[in-house]
Formats: sequence, C-alpha cells, structure tokens
Amino acid sequence: MRSFTLNSQPCVIYTAMGRHFFQVLASVAAVSLGLTLPTVAQESPSMTKVSKFSGEQVPRFASLRFSAVHGRQGPSLNHAILWRYEAEGMPVLVIRETHGWRRVRDADGDEVWVQARMLSTDRTAVTIQETQLHARPDPESRARALIKPDVIVNLDTCELGWCSVEIGKRKGWLKESNLWGTRFGSDGV
Repeated sequence: MRSFTLNSQPCVIYTAMGRHFFQVLASVAAVSLGLTLPTVAQESPSMTKVSKFSGEQVPRFASLRFSAVHGRQGPSLNHAILWRYEAEGMPVLVIRETHGWRRVRDADGDEVWVQARMLSTDRTAVTIQETQLHARPDPESRARALIKPDVIVNLDTCELGWCSVEIGKRKGWLKESNLWGTRFGSDGV
C-alpha cells in the first residue's frame, strides 16, 4: 500500500489492481466534481496505518492506565526519563509503535516513549478551557456543572460537535471544541 495526495486529498494505492483503480477513479471523479471524499485520513496529519506490533491503527487515542507513568526519550528502560505523568486516565495520542513500546503525544504536544502495558484503550479526553456540562447536546439546555480546564473526562460518544461524557458520578454533554482527545485534526495533532 502506498499513499499520496491528490489535490489536497489523501489517496491510497493498494496492491490489488481492483482497489487501486477504484480508489484513484473515485478520487479523480470527486476532485473533478469539486466533491470531498469522506476518509479517516482527513482527520489525521498522515494516513492511518495498522501497526504490525499491536494490530491496531496508528495514530489512535489511548489513555494512561496508571497514576504514575514514565515517559522516556527512547523505546527502552535504558533511555532517560523525560516526563513522569501522574494522571491516571490522561488521554494520549499513540503515533508510533515498536515491540512493547508506544510513542505518544500529550495534550501539550510533548512526545515520549512509554511501555505499551502502561496504556489503556479506555477513551478519555481532557478539557482545554473552562466549560459547562450540559444536560443535553444543546447550548440552551440546563448547565449541570462548570468544568475547569485540565479535567479528565470519560468519553461515551461524540456527535454534531458535542460529546457525551462522565465526570465522576456526573453525566452530561460537553462541546467537543472544549476537549482534547476526541479527533486528530481538531486537536491540532
């Protein structure tokens, strides 16, 4: 599989001729008609790939499994510790993998290597500014709480610019634009 950009749209060349022909034909037709093809790659800075180490897509969001996780300069215990994360559930973006190690980017844009066992597939996000937790996905709905910046929330679903979240025992909706950890493109990653 090879990827390239055609008129600012990511395209993929598969080794099977049928898929290659269809993908290129669809891209050319869409560009000539002025249409945009929906793809996962539009949200990411580069094409999403499947890792040979985990079998999962990279990049993808994960969260810290423990309340103390060391972020290292390289993928081994011999490398220097650059960060000590002390926030269980903190969302991170997995951007690269090796055997037993994951290179992650945090909400501040810092990149470090962590052991794969230190990550969870639980979906979380972090608030990037003060925001209101609403009863429904509507700015006119009743506000249930005022949420400060840097609060970790458990994600349920996101739709139409709103995310269903749980914070402790409170459930409600937050504007997706006030969260980091929901989408690649909107998060500046």
